[in-house]
Amino acid sequence: MALYANGTFTTTKSSTELAFIGGILIATGSAIIPSTATGWLENPYNGGPKTAISIHGDVEGVREDDGIDEVALLVSFFTYLAFVGSVLPGKLVPGVALPDGTRLHYRCNGLLSLILLVALLGTGVWMEFVSPTVISDRGLELLSTTFIFSFLVTLVLYLAGCKSHAQSSSLKPHVTGNIIDDWWFGIQLNPHLMGIDLKFFFVRAGMMGWLLINLSVLAKCFQDPDLSRSMILYQLFCVLYILDYFFYEEYMTSTWDIIAERLGFMLVFGDLVWIPFTFSIQAWWLLGNKVELTKAAAIANCFVFIIGYLVFRGANKQKHDFKKNPKVLIWGRPPKVIGGKLLASGYWGIARHSNYLGDLLVALSFSLPCGISSPVPYFYPLYLLILLIWRERRDESRCAEKYREVWAEYCKLVPWRILPYIY
Repeated sequence: MALYANGTFTTTKSSTELAFIGGILIATGSAIIPSTATGWLENPYNGGPKTAISIHGDVEGVREDDGIDEVALLVSFFTYLAFVGSVLPGKLVPGVALPDGTRLHYRCNGLLSLILLVALLGTGVWMEFVSPTVISDRGLELLSTTFIFSFLVTLVLYLAGCKSHAQSSSLKPHVTGNIIDDWWFGIQLNPHLMGIDLKFFFVRAGMMGWLLINLSVLAKCFQDPDLSRSMILYQLFCVLYILDYFFYEEYMTSTWDIIAERLGFMLVFGDLVWIPFTFSIQAWWLLGNKVELTKAAAIANCFVFIIGYLVFRGANKQKHDFKKNPKVLIWGRPPKVIGGKLLASGYWGIARHSNYLGDLLVALSFSLPCGISSPVPYFYPLYLLILLIWRERRDESRCAEKYREVWAEYCKLVPWRILPYIY
């Protein structure tokens, strides 16, 4: 997506378009639950097949009662994140300018919070206060509990938004009158709770939750003396990706989700359910399905991840740097700017959505270690492909309406949308 130099934004969406998109995404997003569960249903560690209706019941062979329930785990996790997010040191990053000229500020201490969390859990495991498989032993139960929690959070946000009379850009209610539209996309841009920006908080929770699920699955893998090369690759790629996210956490403050999307079920569910549970499908699948990659396949898989990461991170870094300083050097040269507004250098001079290409390659690298014997591990990259093509079309429409002649000139200069010479 081409970028506006001063970091401001506008949104122009019709209620009809949003309601239609909301309905499509609700239907598609609902498929995440059975699709994620499918990865576990093939997993013998979870006691064989079971349905989503019975996931709260006792399942023979899953685990013994250890006195810890899913609600307690979630409450402890969110309480920890809220506390350390407020007290740990971190860079205070100003967000982009909102329509009323104000800026929100974000304390980016996610990396320190994550390291401390893993250290505390590691200490608890070493002292036998907690089992390393406490999460993987109750995967489906946690999934359903988190889904219910996401629904309740959205309900509170919806009711609070409808009753709000705030006039600031971050809290001013945007009520369309379409219940599906307002529920799915939300009413307020940046709702807060006790000084915590909920949108930023939920993204952090989702990324950390993903890592915790993976580590717990890995701990279960160590019960088997033969740790596969496939599991090692998947875990390595995910750890690097998640650590990178928190190392560059401040870049999140300039993403579309933070600056323009309101906080509704789409983002709440996406952050708390989609990210941790869908991104970890491959780990669950590999737990019950042994795949041995050849050295050549493993090396090729590494190349896919590295190339995807470099494109994804490089494009997003150029975007972030350009928003902060329109004169910043891109690949060692002054940036080419169309109409004084749109960046057309670096990755943004190769394709109009290069970051989407990188994201797709990284997603593919998470699934390749699983081989090709089942479509289950490829649910995420396939879904992401469909989602990003739709999102790219939406971005193109918005930019054409906003920048008009400048956008048309940019499209002539950079004709490729995502993949050069292909699309």
